[in-house]
Amino acid sequence: MGSEGPTPAVTIHVTGFKKFHGVAENPTETIVNNLQDYMKKRGLPKGLILGSCTILETAGHGAIVPLYQTLQCAVSKDTKSSNSARVIWVHFGVNSGATRFAIENQAVNEATFRCPDEMGWKPQKIPIVPADGGISRIRESSLPVEDITKSLAKMGYEVMTSDDAGRFVCNYVYYHSLRFAEQSGIKSLFVHVPLFLTIDEDTQMQFAASLLEVLASLY
Repeated sequence: MGSEGPTPAVTIHVTGFKKFHGVAENPTETIVNNLQDYMKKRGLPKGLILGSCTILETAGHGAIVPLYQTLQCAVSKDTKSSNSARVIWVHFGVNSGATRFAIENQAVNEATFRCPDEMGWKPQKIPIVPADGGISRIRESSLPVEDITKSLAKMGYEVMTSDDAGRFVCNYVYYHSLRFAEQSGIKSLFVHVPLFLTIDEDTQMQFAASLLEVLASLY
């Protein structure tokens, strides 16, 4: 009794997206590319390891292959380093019409792209994972989304909880990630951010860092 040893660190892996139709510069590409250096300067909280930082194509099929490669690689590495590894995947995407940050609670098994993705694919009302059933199937994050949102709001960020990640590539990637997370015993979260014109880059970098700190403290 009482010999469980220290709690294993939380390893957080992060993804962002490249440009896409109507968004020539994706803020999530900047955030994710700069996050390692930013966190080093800020100082990583105790018990938090920042793992991989990956930029995905803004394309359904184009994002999924590297996403799964990164997920598999990270999970096998994390589980080897600790028998009780605690792993969170955080995916950042942009909502160009948003005025605040949104913590996404769920993803839907539906691909209905309003415009072609960066590889020219424009699915309409098809299931993302046919084996999961129809397009009304929902997968929810196992993280305490409301608590995360409240913690960030207390820090002064304009942030909300959302139950609709859209039907474009963000939802597509999140659905796959939630499915993988459930099968692998890890956790997944998607966060929508506004354009830098709406909330400046420095504030968004601070928000990303605060989010990681909140996740490390809650998990």
